[in-house]
Amino acid sequence: MFKVAALYKFAQVAKPEDLQKKIKAKLKELNIYGTILIGNEGLNGTISGKENDLIKALDFIKKIPGFSDLDIKHSASIAKPFMRLKVKLKEEIVTIGDRSIDPVNQAGKYVNPSEWNALINDPNTILIDTRNDYEYSIGTFKDAMNPETETFREFPQWVKKQKFSKQDKKNKNIAMFCTGGIRCEKASSFMKLEGFDNVFHLKGGILKYLEETPSNESLWGGECFVFDDRVSVQHDLSEGTYDMCHGCRMPITENDKESEQYVRGVSCPNCFDSKTSKQVERYKNRQKQIDLAKSRNRNHIGPKEVVRK
Repeated sequence: MFKVAALYKFAQVAKPEDLQKKIKAKLKELNIYGTILIGNEGLNGTISGKENDLIKALDFIKKIPGFSDLDIKHSASIAKPFMRLKVKLKEEIVTIGDRSIDPVNQAGKYVNPSEWNALINDPNTILIDTRNDYEYSIGTFKDAMNPETETFREFPQWVKKQKFSKQDKKNKNIAMFCTGGIRCEKASSFMKLEGFDNVFHLKGGILKYLEETPSNESLWGGECFVFDDRVSVQHDLSEGTYDMCHGCRMPITENDKESEQYVRGVSCPNCFDSKTSKQVERYKNRQKQIDLAKSRNRNHIGPKEVVRK
């Protein structure tokens, strides 16, 4: 069993390059795998390893000035969720495309999982899922608005198209959530810039809510998409029932795999019509390499891990 930690923290980082070198060296020493993004606004990532090694890695990061209250969500995976370690420098640790949005200095109010149900059951609350459409499609909170975005960059434009009234901005509660808390925290900063007074975001995101909320009290429906080889997790944070199309990175069901448009490692009903012949050939060759590596009991590096949360 591999232990997994999703982590992030918005904090001012004067020299991201120095922090990158420090963290990468320590994680390599501890045989930790996964991806961490580092920028002037903080760090964001998902990492995995043996339990004791992961604890040591997290303790190391929390001792770095500014990261003592690092936001961490724990889960587990039967299979190794990451095949490599990447510690990368980024202008934004979660990309919204507007550098004026600054969660370090302005953001909404955290809402703990224990208080979340009361907030979203309030008829004066507008509930917004800040994740992408394919994530929303396999699970969300009851009555949550779906911005139908393909990337987080599209979220600000979606908000502006909603034409919220001055009364909405002054009187309504805006409650937002995402997988691990980072996107909704940054979205809350944007909403404050847009003039919304009462902005709230779920601390620790969906993963922390599922971890702390008994299923018989939960307002969550479906599974939660995660950005690693598990694809999704269920309410008890065990691995979900979805697989992934490695042609488009979309979650797929067993029914999708029965389709004539599903070719393992190449396409699924979501992307079959959008693939060029060159792409199809490239994906087929990649799948052959993966199968060959497995037949030799080796790990294939595979596609780049994605970190959002």
